[in-house]
Amino acid sequence: MTAPLPASLRLCVRRRRVPTAAGATVQVSLRVPSDVSCIEEVVDLLLRHCCSSGWLCRKLRFNLRVAVAEALANAIVAGNQEDRSKWVQVQAEVCGDQIRIEVTDQGSGFDPATIAPPLLPEELDRPSGRGLFLIKHLVDDVRFNEQGNSICMTLRRR
Repeated sequence: MTAPLPASLRLCVRRRRVPTAAGATVQVSLRVPSDVSCIEEVVDLLLRHCCSSGWLCRKLRFNLRVAVAEALANAIVAGNQEDRSKWVQVQAEVCGDQIRIEVTDQGSGFDPATIAPPLLPEELDRPSGRGLFLIKHLVDDVRFNEQGNSICMTLRRR
């Protein structure tokens, strides 16, 4: 028996500039299949559309890349249970000196307060929880919706 081929990446990308009082805002919307093999390409595409013209320094670009990859992995694996009939919605907005990225899955959600820091001795061997820990330390602000199936990350240019 042969293994199934990975899903071909078909993204629905919408990019637009919206004039605001703080200047033009770039908004990018992506609809991503629940396939972990797509994560790297999605992150590359998102950064290409949101961080052009040297908007972020190398360190902040790295932070954003890792945070988005972790959020996507969590949404695909934990949220959508890798169900290929489900999608992950990614909304990004660049305005002034900040970028805000929201990743929403079609899962039932979770309570982020129940995730213990992976640095506690009793948590060191647990296979989960590190992605959320990384995200919280790489971006300036992290918020979840009430259901717990959507994370909103904000990174400010310093």
